[in-house]
Amino acid sequence: MDRILDFYHLQESDSVYLYWMKELLVALLIFALFWGLSKFLRYFLTVWGPRLTSFTSTDLDDRILARITPPAGLLVIFAGLYLAVWQLPLPEMVHIVASGAVFVVNIIILTNIAYRATHEILIWYAARVAERTGAGLDRQIMPLIEKLVSIFLILTALIITLKHFNYDILSLVTALGIGSLAIGLAAKDTIANMISGFTLMIDRPFRIGDRIQLASGQWGDVADIGLRSTKIRTADNTLLIIPNSELCNTSIINLAFPDIRGKGKVTLGIAYGSDVEMVKNLMVATAGEISEILAEPKPEAYFVSFGEGALNMALFFWAADYTRVYALTDQLNTLILSRFKENGIDIPYPTRKVLLETQIGCNE
Repeated sequence: MDRILDFYHLQESDSVYLYWMKELLVALLIFALFWGLSKFLRYFLTVWGPRLTSFTSTDLDDRILARITPPAGLLVIFAGLYLAVWQLPLPEMVHIVASGAVFVVNIIILTNIAYRATHEILIWYAARVAERTGAGLDRQIMPLIEKLVSIFLILTALIITLKHFNYDILSLVTALGIGSLAIGLAAKDTIANMISGFTLMIDRPFRIGDRIQLASGQWGDVADIGLRSTKIRTADNTLLIIPNSELCNTSIINLAFPDIRGKGKVTLGIAYGSDVEMVKNLMVATAGEISEILAEPKPEAYFVSFGEGALNMALFFWAADYTRVYALTDQLNTLILSRFKENGIDIPYPTRKVLLETQIGCNE
């Protein structure tokens, strides 16, 4: 009887051993198959991929192909490892931990592939935007879009992973929604500024480097457009920081739009009795002596009004660059003063005539 039992146990152990060897062999074959597939995929993407993408007019597909080829081969290998682990007759807990770890690695690799492809698309699109609208917009919006895409990919990977491990996704989404609502109420001003900043980047009422004038009269050059605030460098080299929500709800004069030409004005008074037409022609001719003042539109002089002690004149001119208006105004004022002296044209001083009346009284 003992011999029969020993023979039975020996047969059972041999069966278990053969079963293990069979399952292990199948797992190794699966892993070897996917390893070979990964080698073939890398060869195909490296050798034949560029030939296929050469038929397109852009280099976007070539760049995406170069970025995703390494992790794509790695993804095939780990996919085979995941199937091979499922084939092994491991204890339930070990099986769950091992397959779960390989699944998480697969999700990480897949997320990395999606990020690499999206990153190349954003870079390509930013270059096209910069060609159409000039540099600036790509540096302002693209980092924000890239961060949003990264957050979306990470959240998607997290949800897929939790779903794989049978976690309740609905409760997680509900908790995130309540938390987002609480954060939104606590930081409503910051969120308003961020939304306004995004609006400024899309609507583009001004760009970095533009000179703008606020409704308060302050003006300066835009140094940076952030998500929360916009920085303006004023004429005295100080930095004016304004919340974006205020800029979206106020009137702004963009001196650099629709082009960078700037219009200057010189006002002065001449003595009564002066030849107005001759003065106007002289002012226009004086403006023509300065090379930086544009000939088209040509300078124009006007007799504006009758003043208390002078005839008020105005000269309008255009500069090729609005940043040169003040310097050209200085040159033009100096040159006009010199030409007026040469032609005997007086610029009168403000005068006041005071009449004193003396009243003699009698003292009784």
